[in-house]
Amino acid sequence: MQPRNMSMSGVVDLAAVKAAQEAKAKAEQARAEAARQGGGGAGSAVSPASLVIDVDEAGFEREVLQRSTEVPVVIDFWAEWCEPCKQLSPLLERLTREYNGRFVLAKIDVDANQMLMQQFGVQGIPAVFAVVAGQALPLFQGAAPEAQIRQTLDQLIQVGEERFGLTGLVVDADAQGEEQPQAPTAPAGPYDALLEAAVQALDAGDLGGAVQAYRNVLSDDPGNTEAKLGLAQAELLQRVQNLDPAAVRKDAAEKPGDVRAQIAAADLDLVGGHVEDAFARLIDTVKRTAGDDRDAARVRLLELFEVVGGDDPRVTSARTALARVLF
Repeated sequence: MQPRNMSMSGVVDLAAVKAAQEAKAKAEQARAEAARQGGGGAGSAVSPASLVIDVDEAGFEREVLQRSTEVPVVIDFWAEWCEPCKQLSPLLERLTREYNGRFVLAKIDVDANQMLMQQFGVQGIPAVFAVVAGQALPLFQGAAPEAQIRQTLDQLIQVGEERFGLTGLVVDADAQGEEQPQAPTAPAGPYDALLEAAVQALDAGDLGGAVQAYRNVLSDDPGNTEAKLGLAQAELLQRVQNLDPAAVRKDAAEKPGDVRAQIAAADLDLVGGHVEDAFARLIDTVKRTAGDDRDAARVRLLELFEVVGGDDPRVTSARTALARVLF
């Protein structure tokens, strides 16, 4: 069983953007159905017990991937023999109940689910990841202090809300039975039609059309985070679609001083999931060049930061490294 729509090694694709659009569409359908039935637009509430679930390989797609299009899913990799897990897991469960539907906690026993452990690249436990709109994000490893965990969860919730419109689940202490996820209740945004057009263009392989659709949104709303992410990713895919990877990598290896060759290789690195390699290549290029060449490498690096997302720890580290080179 291979989890779908996940950047397990940092692979850059448009799955997260598409999942966000699908989540919004599903929310709209739920609201319309609830209004038709006289329910006032609210979906079914869930019970507090359903916020913490045990997940195995067979149920991963349904209970984590699909669920992550409606609410952030925090994953706790643990084992019975792991002493730090016995400290962290109860804390995560308590925080899950306290946050009251802002995220769901999925517990995965690594002894019984070795394949999932390998797919996430877990090197030691406890290890905590998140899946948001089908995209995997590493959070932390080890029994971290509660204050640090709260800060991380707050950032995760903020990303889910701002980038993907995930506002969480409605929790009813009296709710019984199987969980019925609550669809996000935020009203539809004024640019949803244009964003949907961009996603449809991407699905059809029309990268130019997608780029233009995202630019149309940003011309009226420069701060639209979903459009900024979509544009950065669509432009990246547009840049690499006609490249010969073997020729680009050969050129970059033979001409370390050729800025254009290094920029093209960095684009391929990122599309191939080698995020740190792409960043390191451009930081090294900035370090070794000057003038227009240096500025070209720096600008492309900033563009790749947009593709990955400013909240990603790899971007934070690369920004620090870039600052050391520049100043």
